[in-house]
Amino acid sequence: MLLASLAILCGFALLVWSADRFVEGAAATARHAGMPSLLIGMVIVGFGTSAPEMVVSAMAAADGNPGLALGNGLGSNIVNTGLILGVTALVAPILVHSKIVRRELPLLLVIGAFAGLLLWDKALTRLESLLLLSGFFALIGWTIYAALKGRGDALEAEMEQELQVHDMPLPRAIFWLVAGLAILILSSRILVWGAVTIAETLGVSDLVIGLTIVALGTSLPELAASVIAVRKGEHDIAIGNVVGSNMFNLLAVVGIAGVIGPMHNISPEVLTRDWPVMMAMTLGLFVMAYGFRGQGRINRFEGCLLLLSFVAYNSYLVITLTG
Repeated sequence: MLLASLAILCGFALLVWSADRFVEGAAATARHAGMPSLLIGMVIVGFGTSAPEMVVSAMAAADGNPGLALGNGLGSNIVNTGLILGVTALVAPILVHSKIVRRELPLLLVIGAFAGLLLWDKALTRLESLLLLSGFFALIGWTIYAALKGRGDALEAEMEQELQVHDMPLPRAIFWLVAGLAILILSSRILVWGAVTIAETLGVSDLVIGLTIVALGTSLPELAASVIAVRKGEHDIAIGNVVGSNMFNLLAVVGIAGVIGPMHNISPEVLTRDWPVMMAMTLGLFVMAYGFRGQGRINRFEGCLLLLSFVAYNSYLVITLTG
């Protein structure tokens, strides 16, 4: 138990650090290759911030723990929306200037509903997982199109500023791209082992561990990135990171896990508890941030509501477990 706890702590620390190095290396490499800053922000950085969830879920599925993989995918979205945006909005109200981010908000709702439809029979076959991955590649295609057509968007200026701050020579960028990915894979392996060991020791399902401990840990890069971004006044990066990561989690994280290890006996709580909570938070985010009567924003009161929703959900999980 002690060794497993240390494995989780070390895995989290390495995961956060390596994910940050991987994203910076990938973004700098793409910049040296001449890729537009908006495209780097939406594709490279968006993919990179979801890399921890992808690798951890792939490892869990390969080890025969599909519940951990699914819990990580859904739980990360709950953490992103409730905890990360909630805390970020309390630090400073989030203003949504980007038209691209506003277009992504209803798309996130559609993707969430589609994922729920596939899970409705309490199974996720390899074919259904391939459908999710097909949706992921379609999303990448749309993202590239939106980035190329969205020159002048508010998100572009913020991303250009960030890329200049984190610029590095090409050899160093390639080194951190490769080294970051290698350490990311290693730390994910350590984290999954520790999480599964604790789940077995405590007698709880790997789904719950994935929804709580693992989801929180793999979402730490987004938490740091969003709080830092909003303190710099880069509001669209703060919310864009979360919205993009949530779409990637549902399509790529769950899809990759399902292709590696199809899920045939999904816990009923996924459809009666976890997916509805995720969708309710996503709907709340859409109503708050879309800006039906003008500029979208998440004020401190709305951030508090998101954070309280996250606390209430996790409190319910704890009470259920102890009961």
